[in-house]
Amino acid sequence: MDLKILASRRANQNDVVQVFDLYKIVSKIGGGLARDEYEISEEYVANFSENAQKNGVQFVVVENANLNKIVAEIHCYKLKPKIFEHILAELTIAVHPDFQGQGIGKMLFQEMLEFIKNEMPNVLRVELIARESNFKAIEMYKKLGFKVEGFFESRIKTGTLEADIPMAWFNPNYSG
Repeated sequence: MDLKILASRRANQNDVVQVFDLYKIVSKIGGGLARDEYEISEEYVANFSENAQKNGVQFVVVENANLNKIVAEIHCYKLKPKIFEHILAELTIAVHPDFQGQGIGKMLFQEMLEFIKNEMPNVLRVELIARESNFKAIEMYKKLGFKVEGFFESRIKTGTLEADIPMAWFNPNYSG
């Protein structure tokens, strides 16, 4: 798929149904999301979308040929305690299986981080957690400027136990 026929934009409340559909599809892939398909509900998607739009950032990628079809989504938002107001967390990205491996995830990350750098000087950190077996994603996150901050041993249980890897990106334009 040629990236030129895709367009990214800030998400809005009208996107919740499409994002829900995307998450249901991606959750069927082993390791695609931290949640299984039965854990993806309209309420879950509406909640993170609302949090991201009010207290963070959310982007979607749509096909130019069909502007209603969302093929990827990324979001993160501020946590509730005031002491964490300089952090965006709960970062999740989902790319439709038909569009994976084409650089869409990297493009979304770059756009989101650029937006945070230019439009959110009150944000110092963007945090994510990656499954240790997701080598490809961890390498991409490092190339985007995320730093490994630890190792949560045996945190993931999917038949076998594996670690979660906490990572953070630091906003060079932070002016807290």
